Amino acid sequence: MDSARTRTSWWRDAVIYQVYLRSFADGNGDGTGDIAGLRRRLPHLAGLGVDALWITPWYPSPMADGGYDVADYRDIDPLFGTLDDAQALLDEVHGHGMRLIIDIVPNHTSTAHAWFRRALAEGPGSAARERYIFRPGRGPRGAEPPNDWRSVFGGSAWTRITEPDGSPGPWYLHLFAPEQPDLNWDDPQVRAEFESVLRFWFDRGVDGVRIDVAHGLVKAPGLPDLGSLDGKLLEGAHREDHPHWDREEVHEIFQGWRAVADTYDEPRVFVAEAWTGAPERLARYVRPDELHTAFNFDYLMTPWRPDRLRRVIDSSLSALGQVAAPATWVLSNHDVARHVSRYARPQPEGPLRSLSDLKGPADLDLGTRRARAAALLTLALPGSAYLYQGEELGLWEVEDLPEDLLQDPTWLRSGRTDRGRDGCRVPLPWQGDTPPFGFSPEGSRARTWLPQPEAWKSLTVAAEEGDPSSMLELYREALRVRRAEPALGDGTLAWESDPDSTLLVFRRAPGFRCVVNFSEEPAALPEHGTVLLASGPLHEGRLPSDTAVWLKD
Repeated sequence: MDSARTRTSWWRDAVIYQVYLRSFADGNGDGTGDIAGLRRRLPHLAGLGVDALWITPWYPSPMADGGYDVADYRDIDPLFGTLDDAQALLDEVHGHGMRLIIDIVPNHTSTAHAWFRRALAEGPGSAARERYIFRPGRGPRGAEPPNDWRSVFGGSAWTRITEPDGSPGPWYLHLFAPEQPDLNWDDPQVRAEFESVLRFWFDRGVDGVRIDVAHGLVKAPGLPDLGSLDGKLLEGAHREDHPHWDREEVHEIFQGWRAVADTYDEPRVFVAEAWTGAPERLARYVRPDELHTAFNFDYLMTPWRPDRLRRVIDSSLSALGQVAAPATWVLSNHDVARHVSRYARPQPEGPLRSLSDLKGPADLDLGTRRARAAALLTLALPGSAYLYQGEELGLWEVEDLPEDLLQDPTWLRSGRTDRGRDGCRVPLPWQGDTPPFGFSPEGSRARTWLPQPEAWKSLTVAAEEGDPSSMLELYREALRVRRAEPALGDGTLAWESDPDSTLLVFRRAPGFRCVVNFSEEPAALPEHGTVLLASGPLHEGRLPSDTAVWLKD
């Protein structure tokens, strides 16, 4: 590793690639991505130029929610491989000069976890039940849920159990699927267990941890009704004193986690999935004695509008700067529609949370042009950046998956009204003219766990490799320039465009400018020495619509 990547603050300006393991690459021919497939494709990621990988949960799981229902935090699901495979992957990632971040799911376990099975078996008043949130029901014979909380996936957040003797029992809380019972973070055993889990993986050499639903661990005493408050993951987090999102008490937990991470010679790092109502609330998670970074969902949800983007960039840098934490920038992940498709339609005034917020058919050429510009904008901003697998190929959301193949729990829990997140989780295309596009080993006849569109044949890694006009080569060159330019990465920016301009122009010292044109007409470039990189062809020295350029004085 070079000196820029070995310093202990590497995470302040790293480019981290999210691997959704089931959909990255299949090594054993069963149609599902696994560790063997990821190991086989590591040269692609090293060649892309990323600093680290973040892998979604790989633990034993019934897969009721794509692995976010964990049955054992210290092992690997046979679907993906073994602990030895994981160790080999870790060693190979380090050998390529990259780092590895894994996912941890502390808000809930699977109902198949040994702790929950014991809680059901040992009955009322047992220590095993104290690790979860069991409550008696309301109404005659406790037949109604304990309160009005709703599952993020739809329906009630409570499920009633039957006691070992066959009698109706209490209800347990699950803010997500019924197969994902919430843990009780007031219980000391829960806190001790997760610090032990962190040490287990850190001792094996894992470089960091992404924390799922970091804002959801602590619930208000007495579990009061939501009433008019919203329990959804996004909307609900925008209310202070929410009974189960972004509670003040959660910060004590992460202070303890930070203390664990700092005991290592090269301190391990954290990134939080924390949905909060404002950048100032998010900054509380990344104070010096808590977590290192947190995903910037305000930026992800911002429409392709210059005023909105400038506003969220400023508010993010200001709030995080107050606690000396770096910003993170992300355009897509496994929970949202791919940004090519989000940008492919008329852009709304407000937050762009899903395709349902948009109108009209997708213009994928427009969405791709905007996505190319967004990549250069994002990678020029101060701080670190997260890439979601396939965005370097320009993949779009698969919006026409057959209904009988949809697997996201949101589909069933919503009464088949919300198609959920499967459209952004379709397996990657690597090579060839027909599915499975090299996703599985040659000769495999297994179907990919979600079907790939035939039109992706022009977006395979092999098709884009070496084509200077491809999205893949744009990303490779952008990451090469980002690494070479001392102005890029951690630091600050200074705006050179007016707040109401259809151009975004900012300077990074020394001697770097990023210019993005949001107008419908080509724009003149500011005085400069060299064009380092453009997201599309320049026309007689002018910057076309929905195009970005990096300039050197």
